[in-house]
Amino acid sequence: MLWTCAFGLWGLSRQDSVWRDEAATWQAAQRSTAELWHMLANVDVVHGLYYLLMHVLFTCFGAGTTTLRLPSVLATAVAAACVAVIGRRLAGRWAGLAGGMAFGLLPAVQFHLQEGRQYALVTAGAAISTLLLTTVLQRPVRARHWAAYGTAVLLTGLLNWLSLMILGAHLATLLWNRAERAVLARWAVAAACGTAGVLPLIVFSQSQSGQVAWIPPLSWHMLIGPAVLLAIGGTGALLDRPRAGRSSATAVGLPLLAVPQLGLITVSLVQPIFLDRYILYSMMGLALLIGTAVGTAVQAAGPRFPMASRWILPVTLAVAVPALLPQSLAKRSPASRVDDVLAIASDVRHLKRPGNAVLFLPSLRRDTKSVTPDAFAGLRDITLAESPEEAGTLKGVETEPDRIRAALLTEQRVLLVTDASPVARPARGARDRMKTAVLNEYFIPVADKQTRGRRVIVYERRSTRR
Repeated sequence: MLWTCAFGLWGLSRQDSVWRDEAATWQAAQRSTAELWHMLANVDVVHGLYYLLMHVLFTCFGAGTTTLRLPSVLATAVAAACVAVIGRRLAGRWAGLAGGMAFGLLPAVQFHLQEGRQYALVTAGAAISTLLLTTVLQRPVRARHWAAYGTAVLLTGLLNWLSLMILGAHLATLLWNRAERAVLARWAVAAACGTAGVLPLIVFSQSQSGQVAWIPPLSWHMLIGPAVLLAIGGTGALLDRPRAGRSSATAVGLPLLAVPQLGLITVSLVQPIFLDRYILYSMMGLALLIGTAVGTAVQAAGPRFPMASRWILPVTLAVAVPALLPQSLAKRSPASRVDDVLAIASDVRHLKRPGNAVLFLPSLRRDTKSVTPDAFAGLRDITLAESPEEAGTLKGVETEPDRIRAALLTEQRVLLVTDASPVARPARGARDRMKTAVLNEYFIPVADKQTRGRRVIVYERRSTRR
């Protein structure tokens, strides 16, 4: 747990950068409870519980990158601790220690270890429910244990309902271990209760499914990553040497890795939603299988080389940490994200003049203003009809195209906040096309700054109309 915390605290501010997904968390967390409820009725209801939690934290500790990301660090540490405990119970202390330490080193985990989103918290909830399940495999438990399991499933599902795919992994584990019918029945009741609590969220979120319309359809190259992960996990499973009379680490780790991966692929054949962050918790299965492989090596070497066997894990870490160092450094760089809403705010401060107009293209780039309103002090948002807070959205509501044209034609100097060239897309929608057309016809660019995926262009009115 301390190992994972240390990794999480290393470079936590990411050079004082915040990218667009984290900016959504920042905006939501700074709204009042009433404004937040209003927003969730329109967008991001699937993130509602997480936003409420972050609202409390921002209220108590203030807005900042530490408050934004520290919950993910602590949640990942909890997940790593659960992996370590599960590994120790099923495959011995070396397997548990190796699995817990391997979890924090996995590149996907390192990315979300310092992310101001809920996926690390989902992983922690999945880890707790899996730990509770492994207890059932080892000894009889009381009703309150199943109640705790159902509660963990419920809360994790409310953080991200795709986490319910872990129930398939848990069922596979129970069947693998030939659990008694009574155990299967109690598990089914606890799982059903947890799922029932999430069903209203699943149903309501379908009305906002357009928010994931940008995710591309599943293609063959997208399956390379899952195939590699399953191959690594399968190798670890082959090396497992379960103890007599006990459940094996493979019976827990392999379904935990494979079922969410295969489940998300299957769902994505119907509705494209294949993003690995939705099943980050499956990395616990990979870490558990890696830990099992290391533990097996220690056990195999122990009888003949007792002193040398103790160095297997330290040597493995001594090789793995430097090998993964480029990845670790890259994850902690602002360049690891598509943009940075804070960096461009600094450019706005330097380029603006009192009374200038400001445009956002697309309107979602208004997140820079929402996160750093002081940078836009003195600028007039001439296309805004309703603020994001009033509209219950993350981008607000803009005026009609003809009014945008009329407003722009009264201006002499305009700042345009948009995406930098590598990630910029052609203008979509009548409003954005109108902004582009008027700027190109009646204004000329006099300054252009591109910083970390965002761009601010200063336009001045042409002296004579062409």
